[in-house]
Amino acid sequence: MLSNKHNSFISNVLVIGSGGAGLRAAIEAKQAGMEVMIIGKRKKEDVHTVLAAGGINAAFGNVDAEDTWEQHFADTIIEGYELSDAKTVEIMAKEAPERVQEIDEWGANFHRLPNGKIDQRFFGAHTFRRTCYSGDYTGRSILFSLIKKADELQIPIHDYLYVSDLLISDGTCFGAMAFDIRNGERTVFIADSVILAAGGHTRIWRKSSSRRNENTGDGFYLGLKAGCTLTDMEMVQFHPTGMVMPEDLAGTLVTEAVRGEGGRLFNNNGERFMDKYDSERMELSARDKVAMANYTEIVEGRGTKNGGVLLDISHENKDHIIEKLPRMYRQFLDTLMIDISKTPMEVSPTAHYSMGGIVVDPFTHSTNIDGLFAAGEITGGLHGANRLGGNSLAEILIFGKRAGDAASKRSNEIESQIRSKKAVDDAHDKLDSFIKNGSEVARPLQRQLRDIMWEYCGVVRDQEKLKEGLKKIKNIKEIIPQIDVRPDSEGYEDLVLILDLEASLLSAEATIISALDRKESRGAHQRSDFEDIDDNLKSNYRVFLNDNNELQSEEHIIEKIPDNLQKIIDKTLDINLEGRLLE
Repeated sequence: MLSNKHNSFISNVLVIGSGGAGLRAAIEAKQAGMEVMIIGKRKKEDVHTVLAAGGINAAFGNVDAEDTWEQHFADTIIEGYELSDAKTVEIMAKEAPERVQEIDEWGANFHRLPNGKIDQRFFGAHTFRRTCYSGDYTGRSILFSLIKKADELQIPIHDYLYVSDLLISDGTCFGAMAFDIRNGERTVFIADSVILAAGGHTRIWRKSSSRRNENTGDGFYLGLKAGCTLTDMEMVQFHPTGMVMPEDLAGTLVTEAVRGEGGRLFNNNGERFMDKYDSERMELSARDKVAMANYTEIVEGRGTKNGGVLLDISHENKDHIIEKLPRMYRQFLDTLMIDISKTPMEVSPTAHYSMGGIVVDPFTHSTNIDGLFAAGEITGGLHGANRLGGNSLAEILIFGKRAGDAASKRSNEIESQIRSKKAVDDAHDKLDSFIKNGSEVARPLQRQLRDIMWEYCGVVRDQEKLKEGLKKIKNIKEIIPQIDVRPDSEGYEDLVLILDLEASLLSAEATIISALDRKESRGAHQRSDFEDIDDNLKSNYRVFLNDNNELQSEEHIIEKIPDNLQKIIDKTLDINLEGRLLE
């Protein structure tokens, strides 16, 4: 043991993650009279939420008056290929308008109609126009509104803190161990309730819309080690349009709003190819279908020399593009000196969103661990096998609020705050165990893992590749004891990298195990050896750590959807959308 020295903070509610879900949870808890603390590993103004560009869904009916929450429910269930938890979807669809109206009042800069109401655009696979937007920087607008509200409520936000362990005693979570990324200073946070809002794991693929040190699976790792169960880990959304060039930015998101505003996809032969894959919806088909279409055009030799397809919006007026897509216009000028009002964009599929995650109660977002809640991308249940674009920003506000409310109620109900010196000492010992001289470095191993996941568990999968990928992951795990970690000479980045690597490996293993279990193609999970949907397979696959600290999988039967809502789903499946979506 090197040292058990640490700072200590005590609160009613501790929120891990300073993105949209974490902020909304903290705001709700603070408004309930709680002492609240937020900790995050990035600067609060630059968390992953800023990258959510296109919009947020709410069935206002401002543009298409026929829209209803029931229709939003049906669209979500259908595009999730009936793997979503119906109760979770119903809550989201019902509460989205209120949460969007609330964030609008807090300062979100939504685009307006001439009558003053919030404008709504088409997103892929929506029956009606229900996606509210702030140009193509909606996530940033929402995040900054939440930060402003948190500042008004004087909620402390601690940046650059890496959470290495949740503190557990007798099956109850009572806090977290964290260290400062800049100087290694350790802090023990004690709380009545802990809310995990630490994102997903899409950075573990080579082409990803996430940046280097975010969505590494560290939230899943914390949950698994605490005793949580994960669901639908095989369901990773590959967004159809990520940047192809420059190479160091490969995978950077090109928002769906480009297609929502009229963008068209072409192969290298000049063919507008989406009519082969979905002639009704074309470019505004579901994300999984557009991603598969792009992937197919590329692998069959009709892609560009750089391995992409062309997304073209140059037929639209330049002023319209700058007004509706200001971020995309600047992004391509800044990185490639390309004017998208004149030149098509090269795009290809990119790992974008973790649709699976920690199993939570749909109403409270509590986990199976007493005192531990979760919200945002880290949770499973809402999206099923394919996320409907615009639902993620709705999710963080709706279920962030619910988690904050439930965590506050637990704090009021308990008689005393739990402490455990052993749990704290164990957390110190774990950190100390990584600090040693070694013959390996974490960064190249992270890159190796990303290549493995892209090659063996990418857009299209099969049993042979999945098993080979799992074998390669386990080989990397065996190298971890040999990794060199020297805070005295290299700062504390080494410690961050090895913890991220360990988390990424466990998340990757959980993903592949689930992918092996699901012997069908459904939504984002495409298997070349099981090309069709199994209509009899209405189950989620869940993974957890067993008593031997090994990942174990189990099948979970999905509950039947209520008859009144099933009727709306059936009716939606019969709607002909040809000519109703943007060209």
